[in-house]
Amino acid sequence: MFGVCFFFYNFALKFDLICHNMSTNDTSLSASKTPIAELGEFGLIKRLTQDIKLQQPSSIKGVGDDAAVLDFTKHGQEMQTLVTSDLLLEGIHFNLEYVPLKHLGYKAAVVNFSDIYAMNGTPTQIIVSLGISKRFSVEDVQALYDGIRLACEHYHVDIVGGDTTSSLTGLTISITCMGVAGKDEVVYRNGAKVNDLICVTGNLGAAYLGLQLLERERIVMQANAKATPAFEGKEYLLERQLKPQARVDIIQQLKQAGIKPTAMMDISDGLSSELMHICKQSGVGCAIYEDKLPIDYQSAVLAEEMNMSIVTCALNGGEDYELLFTCSLDDYEKLIPIDDLYLVGHITKPEYGTMLIGRNGEELSLQAQGWQAFKEN
Repeated sequence: MFGVCFFFYNFALKFDLICHNMSTNDTSLSASKTPIAELGEFGLIKRLTQDIKLQQPSSIKGVGDDAAVLDFTKHGQEMQTLVTSDLLLEGIHFNLEYVPLKHLGYKAAVVNFSDIYAMNGTPTQIIVSLGISKRFSVEDVQALYDGIRLACEHYHVDIVGGDTTSSLTGLTISITCMGVAGKDEVVYRNGAKVNDLICVTGNLGAAYLGLQLLERERIVMQANAKATPAFEGKEYLLERQLKPQARVDIIQQLKQAGIKPTAMMDISDGLSSELMHICKQSGVGCAIYEDKLPIDYQSAVLAEEMNMSIVTCALNGGEDYELLFTCSLDDYEKLIPIDDLYLVGHITKPEYGTMLIGRNGEELSLQAQGWQAFKEN
């Protein structure tokens, strides 16, 4: 059963940041909620999708038939089709004690868009599949879908299909995203060259610290239901965790500047992990500099408050969904005018390894300490 538990905030896209408290011992639905069984699978799908308006010219047929029909031909230009998929499981990837369903839907869509942008492409369509337990009402699923639809409207992506089914283990969200890029525009992970510049967008570690803040206040609220969560002055960290943004603005600015990255990824599992992926697949090493890592003030303050290393958070926190890319040294002057872009290091010969250069010049080997799906602890 869902109820208001923590706090109210108004974020940029006018979400109501309402945390939900679910009791595993009480699966009853309030009188104002509609059991999903009352609508059935097809009734639920109709309710969730009946007002969808297709925005992409490539969307020929969306929801309502056995399959979507897409056409990626564009002005005679040869286009490459990009496809990515993301699976989110309750209890593994999100905790509904403090993640509002609308925010969860928005985030589930955006993380897929980010993967397409990380290939230097444009997301165009998604397919949404949900596994739903009896704990959830029609209104709960509607809130989740409202978040997905809001993300799609913001990034001009069409919902063209999906599936729903019952679940015995809570909520499961599976989204497949399709996108396009010109044949010569796609950027892979394996193109980094020695002496290339290493760049990141935005700032690092804020999403991870937002998660730590939510977990800390959850524990406080469990111990004392009358306690007031200590969120004042830390709203940015909550937004970074609950409502990430895909960096389409950077992709657009790079194209306008005539820059094509040599390798690129989005930062979902932590900077160290992603950079090591690029180096391994490109057959190179790297050097990044501690004093060049972009860190937000709120992140630094909370890390100190919680006795955590802000550098460790920045390198390994994950869920930033910023872009990490390499580009030719020849593009240096073109990079300077781009907003919210930071040069943090350079690509080296493979025998140098993957290194962090400390503030005093010490060399430390990077470790992939970010999210690992099958790690025992």
